[in-house]
Amino acid sequence: MKPYRLGNTDIMACPVGFGGIPIQKLSFKDAERVLLHAVERGINFFDTARGYTDSEKKMGRAFKARREKVYLVSKAMSRDFRGMTLELETSLRDLQTETIDLYQLHSVASEKILERIIGPRGALEALLKARQAGKIRWIGITGHSRPVLLKAVKTGLFDTVQFPFNPIEDEWEQDVIPAAKEKGMGIIGMKPVAGGAIRNVSASIRFTLSKGVDVSIPGMDSIEEVDENALAGEAPKKITDKELVKLKEEKEIWGGKFCRRCGYCMPCPQGLNIPFLLLIEAYYSRYDLKEWALSRLKKLDKKYDDCIACGECLEKCPYELPIPDLMKKSGKRVV
Repeated sequence: MKPYRLGNTDIMACPVGFGGIPIQKLSFKDAERVLLHAVERGINFFDTARGYTDSEKKMGRAFKARREKVYLVSKAMSRDFRGMTLELETSLRDLQTETIDLYQLHSVASEKILERIIGPRGALEALLKARQAGKIRWIGITGHSRPVLLKAVKTGLFDTVQFPFNPIEDEWEQDVIPAAKEKGMGIIGMKPVAGGAIRNVSASIRFTLSKGVDVSIPGMDSIEEVDENALAGEAPKKITDKELVKLKEEKEIWGGKFCRRCGYCMPCPQGLNIPFLLLIEAYYSRYDLKEWALSRLKKLDKKYDDCIACGECLEKCPYELPIPDLMKKSGKRVV
C-alpha cells in the first residue's frame, strides 16, 4: 500500500489501518501472529485504546522489537488533567514505547464534555504537556456526535479527528469532513464496514477512502481479515457505479433502526450483548441468514427475553435507538 500524509502531521499512514478492538478476544500468541501479518501486508497504522482491555498490551508485545515499522495510536476517556496523565502513562507502559505517535481524546459525546476537556486543567492540557515532554507526538479527538466533533474541529486544537464512516453512516460528509480538511486535520474513519453489517468489505472500505477519509481502520482478528482489508487498501480508491448501487442496497436494508455497534449501551445490567443481539436479528430477518443467526444466538448465555426493559441503555445510546423495544421485537422474529 502506498502511504499518505495524515493531514498536516508527519505520519505517513497507509490507507488501511488496523482497528484494535477485536484482538481483545485473541490470545497473546494469536494476536501477535495477526498483528505481525498485518505489518507484512503493508499496514503501518495501529489504533487501540485504554478501554480495549488488553489490546494495548498485545500491541506492545508484538511491536516492541519492530517499533520503527509502525505508528502506534491510542486514546483514553479521562476528561481532566490528572486522569489523562495517568491514562497516558499506562498506555506508554502497556505499549512498551517511550513515545506514542497519536494520542486521542476518546469518545467525546457532548459539548459539555468538550468544554471540560479543553478548559483549564482539562485532559487536553495534560496531552499538550506530554507532547512537550516527547511522550506523544500528535493529539486527536474521537466521537460519534457530529455536532460535537464539528465544534471540536473548528477550535483548531486537534491534529486529527476520528469518527464512524461507512456507506450507512455517511452523514459526516456533509460538514465534519469538509471542516476537517479546511483545518488540515487528519481524518480517521472507524467502522468502515459498519461493524460487520456491510458484506462488501472491499467496496465499503474504498468508499470511505474516496470520500475524504485518510486512513480507514477496520477491526481485524484473523489472517484472512487482514488479507481482505489489505487488498482493499491496495486497490484503486475509485468506486464503480455498480458497487455504489450495491452499497446503497445494503444501506436500504438496514433502514433507520441501524445499530452502529458503538458499544455505548454496554455493559447491560442483565448481561446481554445488546449490539450483537441486534446484529443477529438483522441478519436473520433482513439478509435471510437464518441458520447463521440461530447458530450464533445459541452460543449466547443471555438472549432477547432476558431484557427487562430497565431503560439504562436508552440513556447511553448516542443514536437514541429504542433498544428495549428493538430487543422485544427481535425476540419475536428470531425463532
